[in-house]
Amino acid sequence: MRIERDSLGEMSIPDDAYWGINTARAMENFAISRRTISVYPDLLIAYAQVKQAAARANNELGVLDDERAGLIDRACQDIIDGELHEQFVVSVIQGGAGTSTNMNVNEVIANRALDLAGRPFGDYEFISPNDHVNKSQSTNDTYPSAVKLSVAYGVYGLMQEMRLLRNSFSQKGREFRDVLKVGRTQLQDAVPMTLGQEFRGFGTTIGEDVDRLEDVREMLLELNLGATAIGTGIAASKGFGEAVMRHLREITGYEELRQAADLIEATSDTGVFMSVSSAMKRAAMKLSKICNDLRLLSSGPQTGLGEINLPAVQAGSSIMPGKVNPVIPEAVNQVAFIIAGADVTISMASESGQLQLNAFEPVMAHVLLQNSTWLRRAVRTLRINCVDGITANEERLRSQVDQSVGVVTALMPQLGYLNAAKLAKEALKGGTSIRDLVLDRGLLSESEVERALEPSGLSGGIFDTGPMPRMTPELIAEMEKRLDEADRHNEA
Repeated sequence: MRIERDSLGEMSIPDDAYWGINTARAMENFAISRRTISVYPDLLIAYAQVKQAAARANNELGVLDDERAGLIDRACQDIIDGELHEQFVVSVIQGGAGTSTNMNVNEVIANRALDLAGRPFGDYEFISPNDHVNKSQSTNDTYPSAVKLSVAYGVYGLMQEMRLLRNSFSQKGREFRDVLKVGRTQLQDAVPMTLGQEFRGFGTTIGEDVDRLEDVREMLLELNLGATAIGTGIAASKGFGEAVMRHLREITGYEELRQAADLIEATSDTGVFMSVSSAMKRAAMKLSKICNDLRLLSSGPQTGLGEINLPAVQAGSSIMPGKVNPVIPEAVNQVAFIIAGADVTISMASESGQLQLNAFEPVMAHVLLQNSTWLRRAVRTLRINCVDGITANEERLRSQVDQSVGVVTALMPQLGYLNAAKLAKEALKGGTSIRDLVLDRGLLSESEVERALEPSGLSGGIFDTGPMPRMTPELIAEMEKRLDEADRHNEA
């Protein structure tokens, strides 16, 4: 053990711990969630990038010497490369507006820098968590900046997975483009369409949400770095704000990163987190609706709709042999429910901020990072374990179209609404097809009926479901490879 001291006293710290007394106090005070910030690697990487940019800016401005700046820089790079993540042990839920997280980061970087210099852990006279690693900074500008960066990383991964899912639905749209079915409104038979049109619509709606996520991701790239405590930049060296942003753009590769125009407003405002949460909730709710449709369309298989077959991925019952359930869509539904609840958390936390700072950013960070991670994984399992393996029950669909009274809508221009309604009622009562009734009564010639009821007419003339998204097999394979690598890194 080693002894470390702060303004409140002293504590014994394990000799091999890279964290120090501030982290130790947080571990005692916030033993609530039993979930540490290390579960969010993107947050650790983003925070290390912020600290690395600060060290380079301070060195450039002449307020941090080359040796210390270099050691801090190397320590930050180790964290960016995935090392020492197990040393980030404070709870995701904490008081203090993120101070415990900031000090955990400062202490790990300081002790790693001391280790690289061949000095003992806790030699803070040489490299201090506060005086050197945290120089020209505050929790109140570094924490929200790191959170925004990490959420931007998470949203980017989510967008990539959603693009792949959009592509899968569009592929199914093309595969099913000439499979006629009965459309439904309010769970009642409506008019014919193609199964391809239905699946193409699923892909389109997912693509729209990718666009919305791109909009809010851009908002995340405005930071209050350089604001220090409340936005006045107190205790920061002159020129630090401009320098740290320039270095952070270089480190992250995000040229769009920019410093907020009003740092006092940016330090107290958390509106961007509400916008991101809202966009994720929108995507989750629409995805959940699609999953509801998939469960309905596959229901049965004998006594339900039974229009499509979902891949059988596991036994569905411990008592009913042979039963298979739509477990993948059900899992995605549950993730959507969690995200909807988390959006309420974000709203309440954002509203509860007071004056120059919002103390509740830790819970906002937690739910946003969890949401982007869980939704990304849910989208992926839906694509791989469900959508890519869906097949159509074509004979059942064709039979339903032939027996549907909804086709009478296609004859309404020739017969008129009232006459068409009478035919529909009679067909339902007698179990006769619309085609046979019209021909038996001589209301239209056979050629007129055939022309009105041909598949292209019944589906609105839209058999080709339009151009596919511009995603080649090579691009898809590359995206999947990168997402696989990110998952393996995160799990490690």
